[in-house]
Amino acid sequence: MTTPDTAVIDVDGTLVDTNYHHALAWSRALRRFDRTVPLWTLHRAVGMGGDQLVPAVAGDRFEAEHGDDARAAWKEEFEPLLPEVRALPGARELLADLAEGFGLTVVLASSGAPEHVQAYLELFDGRSLARECLTREDVTRTKPDPELVRVALRRVAGSAGFVVGDSVWDVRAAVAAGCPAYAVRTGGFGADELREAGARDVFSSLEEVRGAIPRVLRG
Repeated sequence: MTTPDTAVIDVDGTLVDTNYHHALAWSRALRRFDRTVPLWTLHRAVGMGGDQLVPAVAGDRFEAEHGDDARAAWKEEFEPLLPEVRALPGARELLADLAEGFGLTVVLASSGAPEHVQAYLELFDGRSLARECLTREDVTRTKPDPELVRVALRRVAGSAGFVVGDSVWDVRAAVAAGCPAYAVRTGGFGADELREAGARDVFSSLEEVRGAIPRVLRG
């Protein structure tokens, strides 16, 4: 394996603690359209972009009839929860280690809304540590489609990269893009399901990821 020069890092659930906020916001949004989806089902879909999540949890017919309105409702429901979001322990330190300690190009790649991602970055000084930050506005299809990972590497002219994320959708996007995937359980996904999706290793915290960087670089 070529030694990686780029680290593509997910944001929601990986660097900031948002997955359960998203599940609650989606639940409230879908109920506006008389569609009740269990929270555990919604949580398992968090990590997808909204374009993928709505048909996944509510079906293609619901997407055709209400998809755009449901995504607008989700945004309205999530906004009041945004001030409650906090960076996960070790977020800034991980990015600093990758960029300054190991000389990697760091790209943050999120399927989230640009305005939300901007608010997250302020929690851990992400703009100063990442070369680029991509959101759903930079692609036509969000995770688990591999486009976001591929665009992230192209944006910084990376020749080889690895992905760190918290969800099976992050892992599947990385694998489909031909990149090694490493998962952290900060988003609430199980170790077995992350490995089954293709993760090379699974960590319980960002601190564990930091300790494993030399091993990750060796492949």
